[in-house]
Amino acid sequence: MTYKAYINQQLMIGVGIDFGTSNSAAAWYDGESVHLVQLEPDDIIMPTATHLNRELATKTGQEAVFQYIEENRDRIVELTPEIIGKSALLTAETATDDPHSEAEVATANVYGHSWIDRGMPGRLFRGIKRLLGNSSVKRLLVFSHPFRIVALVTPILLHIRKTIEQYLPGPFEAVHFGHPVVFEGSEHHRNELAFARLTEACMYAGIRNLSFYAEPVAATLSYLNDVRAPSSGRVLTLDFGGGTLDLSVIEFDGIDFEVLSTAGLSLGGDHIDQLIFSELVFPLLGKGEIWSRVSDGKLIETEFPFEDFEEKLLNWAVTYILNQNQYRAKVADCIKNGGPAAVKFERLDDLISHNYSYLVFQAIKDAKARLSDVEQTMLDIPELDIVIPFSRSQFESMMSSMLQQIDGILVRVLGDADCSANDIDVVIRTGGSSQIAAVKHKLEHWFPGRVTEHDPFTSVAAGLAIASYHGYKFDADAGIQEEPAAGSQLGS
Repeated sequence: MTYKAYINQQLMIGVGIDFGTSNSAAAWYDGESVHLVQLEPDDIIMPTATHLNRELATKTGQEAVFQYIEENRDRIVELTPEIIGKSALLTAETATDDPHSEAEVATANVYGHSWIDRGMPGRLFRGIKRLLGNSSVKRLLVFSHPFRIVALVTPILLHIRKTIEQYLPGPFEAVHFGHPVVFEGSEHHRNELAFARLTEACMYAGIRNLSFYAEPVAATLSYLNDVRAPSSGRVLTLDFGGGTLDLSVIEFDGIDFEVLSTAGLSLGGDHIDQLIFSELVFPLLGKGEIWSRVSDGKLIETEFPFEDFEEKLLNWAVTYILNQNQYRAKVADCIKNGGPAAVKFERLDDLISHNYSYLVFQAIKDAKARLSDVEQTMLDIPELDIVIPFSRSQFESMMSSMLQQIDGILVRVLGDADCSANDIDVVIRTGGSSQIAAVKHKLEHWFPGRVTEHDPFTSVAAGLAIASYHGYKFDADAGIQEEPAAGSQLGS
């Protein structure tokens, strides 16, 4: 299917919002220059995070992340049963020969499973973008209050809108809002559902006039606007971010361009970080070790049930749940047994009790980034006394199945565009994960001498602002661009 793009009437100011899985960015364009908005006090990139305390007061961005980390540090979690009803037991009947006697009834509370963390000071939500296209997730419980997905997204967009207004030289009439080619989820109409939820959240955040625009197409516009490109040709853009991998093939001729194809995968940097955690760190936390204990006078030895811990360790926002007796008692058993494995379980206990998962992921991200420039580095986690040699070849071996997926989606996006790799004149790499050396090498293998990096963390926001300024309209459901009035043109 062919997607066409044209130029619409110019607006005074174009605004773009890149609402990402891990991080968000925003920009505005005045027809000459792109201006990136400083969404954090000291950064243009904002973590896509929402924190709510017990009074349901909200914090967003880096402030939300810091609040969560500090309030859960060294906190012991005590899950208490929820009262779901009352029982009554007749213990003595009335005496038939005594008109004043009464039956004796013993009552007791009926408890459900022990899952309520009554000491939890606040809830942190990250990666909400992944849930937007999932119809089975309608509400998330926050301190006994059911919150719709829209309600958790709105505070982030409200912060972004208010911050943009502080930097603009005048009011803005419209916003272009980025979206992956395909939202995460298994349902056929997941994009439609995600657009509906985002539209509602934007409305509550005071963003009234918005147009959805595919993220890899926006990144291409940013490149064509910033770089002295050839007068005509075909551009393949690979946008590899925290949550998704998105591609587009665009043919341009002067000021006119046509989107030949788009494609997307639910694969991103967050998935890669979890893979590194599993492969390198888990064995140093007790995975694969033996759990010895005495039951009914018999010695029982089984492999430690690390699978009970894995999911919560890999999702650092819920790691605090492990800080309760049903988990830590098993770890304590293994520490008490001594031997070489005890050191590993001491690390696991420290990670749980001090809420170090977030710091582990930061160390992983740092090591991963260094491997883009060097052949070998160290994964250094001083809080857990862990220093692990980490080589680029080791990393690429871990990513082998992901790299095969990238091959597959390249074949698909080129096939849908009815062209071959030789027909592509320029390849744009953008998004944080596009800096991984194995991804660079793969693209160079496919398109030798034609690959360039372009603003990995801000190209989408910039391109959205440019598209907003020129009034591009993209029918996200049908994949067809709307044709504007004649006489319009691509920006400088």
